[in-house]
Amino acid sequence: MNALADTDLKQARHAFELRYWSALAAVKYGSPHIRKGGSIVLTTGVAGRRPHKRWVVVAGVLGAIESLTRALAIELAPIRVNAVCPGVVRTNLWQNMNMSSSEREQFFESVGKSLPVGRVGEAHDIARTYLFLMKEGFATGQTVVVDGGAVLV
Repeated sequence: MNALADTDLKQARHAFELRYWSALAAVKYGSPHIRKGGSIVLTTGVAGRRPHKRWVVVAGVLGAIESLTRALAIELAPIRVNAVCPGVVRTNLWQNMNMSSSEREQFFESVGKSLPVGRVGEAHDIARTYLFLMKEGFATGQTVVVDGGAVLV
């Protein structure tokens, strides 16, 4: 993540390509095969709601996914389209960051202490949200934030 002045626009386009255009393509080509009343659940992240300095590209992409979710819910009705917006979750995604395993654990501990729930998320916390949105027949166009209260503090 870079300051705006240092942002490589080619890399920024690539990030948008991976997160936004891939989601749009998956829905475009997958939705004709979903039964009436079926469900699509996309993924965004709390950086779109509460960006940090140097997160311009990430926040922009995630905000676009939330808008895409709402637009697709209208476009594809009666197929329901929702999104899950996780906060920091202890998953393998963090292994790609430039930090050692002990630094990563310190990061999780520090973030967890700052959250109202007192811990970072686990994969099962987020998985239950996907399952809820897939099963809940009356929710569409919604983004469910599962972040331990991060957007509140």
